[in-house]
Parts: sequence; structure tokens; C-alpha cells
Amino acid sequence: MTPPSLTLFEAHAAPLATGFGQITTVMELVRTRGIATVEGLDTRTKVLSFARQVMTLVSHRDSDPDALTTIRDRGASTQRPGLAGLGTGELLAHTERSSLPSPPRLMLLVCQQPADSGGDVLLTDGRALHTFLLERAPQALEMMTLPGTAFYGDGGGHPSQIFTRHRGERITIRLRQDALAAFSPLLQPHLAHLRTAIETVQQRITLNAGQGYIIDNSRWLHARTGFRGDRVCLRALGSPRTPIPPGFPVMDPRADAVPDGLPGTFLPSAPVGRTLL
Repeated sequence: MTPPSLTLFEAHAAPLATGFGQITTVMELVRTRGIATVEGLDTRTKVLSFARQVMTLVSHRDSDPDALTTIRDRGASTQRPGLAGLGTGELLAHTERSSLPSPPRLMLLVCQQPADSGGDVLLTDGRALHTFLLERAPQALEMMTLPGTAFYGDGGGHPSQIFTRHRGERITIRLRQDALAAFSPLLQPHLAHLRTAIETVQQRITLNAGQGYIIDNSRWLHARTGFRGDRVCLRALGSPRTPIPPGFPVMDPRADAVPDGLPGTFLPSAPVGRTLL
């Protein structure tokens, strides 16, 4: 079955002209649902202009002078730990820059050239993931909240946990699943529950040229299937210009669920929102 195109996900409101009102709509979606979809960003100039309106950009080790990172196959160098995103292989669900004490809050990813085959985006709402685990594997979930049970990065990385509880009954998620992730022996027996939950609630979409998404990096995990061909995407990382609360509110499992019983998932029947730029 062909994965759904991003264009299946209709906007909460009619498409808006470029301007302040449009940015306000995008950021309201990010604030309330942690994600907004965009299209029409078919040049680097447009991506950079949009990114600068919604965030204060921060540079990355692999970013270009304008702070955008060109995501494409960079050959043999991607075999080194932490560089899988610059190769053609599968990229597992993760938090961007998870090894930093404070990962960037926002990530924008926009396709400039689709792959010949593969390269589908896999998005996981941390709220849906937390709710699934709370209902199906509560003991595993409790272990995932214990401080210091995860370590992300090399020797200069950051000790953490998968879910962090904050004041105001909010929760953030932080995860990576590559060679730069280490988990406590207390947590390791429960990681299978996490992988099953991610596979159950993640949503797969394809991105055509100029299409992309912006996520709250403390709520959503993102991933990618392997691909063939010269797939090119642009990524921006930064802090929101409009303050947004961290992560997501705790979900009461007794509350009514949205369609398919997965709160906050990326479904045509439960639209996230699309903005034409």
C-alpha cells in the first residue's frame, strides 16, 4: 500500500496568505498539538524565511552557514555513530539533539527532492505513546520515568530518562535508539514494550517537494525509512519565538479518545493541520 501523502491532512482553517496571521496559526497548532504541516516551501530561501519567522535558529554540527542542515546521503562517513540521518538507511524514532542538556524545542523538516523510492517519514506523538504504555504496560512506563536510566551521546553526553514529569502535570519525551544510547539494566527488559508501542502509534507519510512539518521536539519523535536515490531535505532547529509549554499534558486513560483510540495521532480523521505558504 502506498503511504498517504501529506496533502491528505487538511487544515483546521482555510489556507492563509503569507503573513503574521499564518505564522500565528502554525504556532497555535504546535502549542496545542505539538505539530503543524506546511507546504509550498520549495526553495531554500522559502524554508529559511519561514524558519526565521517561527524560531530563533541554532546551528548544528552538520549545519550550513545559514544554520539550515542539508539532509542527503553523504556516503561512507555516515557509518560513524550519530550520522545515520545523513545516510540512506533506516532512521529509528528519536528526539533531535537528545545528547544536549536542553535539546532544541522546535524542528522543521522540509523535502526539497523526494527519493526514488522509500524515505517515508514516521512520526510518533509522545502523548499517544505515553497513553498506550499507561494502558498496556504501566510497569514499563514507570521504569521509563526513573531518572538516570538512559544516557544519550558519547562521553560528553547527557544522563536522562525517556519520560520526564514536570510541574503542572506535563510530560516530555527524550529518546534515541542508536549506538550513542545506553540504558540501565533496570530499564532494558522493558524496552521491547517501548518498541512495540512506537510501532503501534507511529504514523507514516510521504513528503513531496516543498512539503514538510514542524514539531515540538519535546513531544514528538521522528524517524525515516531507508531510501534509494538522491533524497534532499532541509532541517532547521531552534527556540520558538512564541512561548509554548513543554511536552504534553498527562492523558487521563478514562477520558474519551479521538478516532481509533490514539489521542493526538496523525490521522486524516483527526487532522493536524496544513498551511500553504
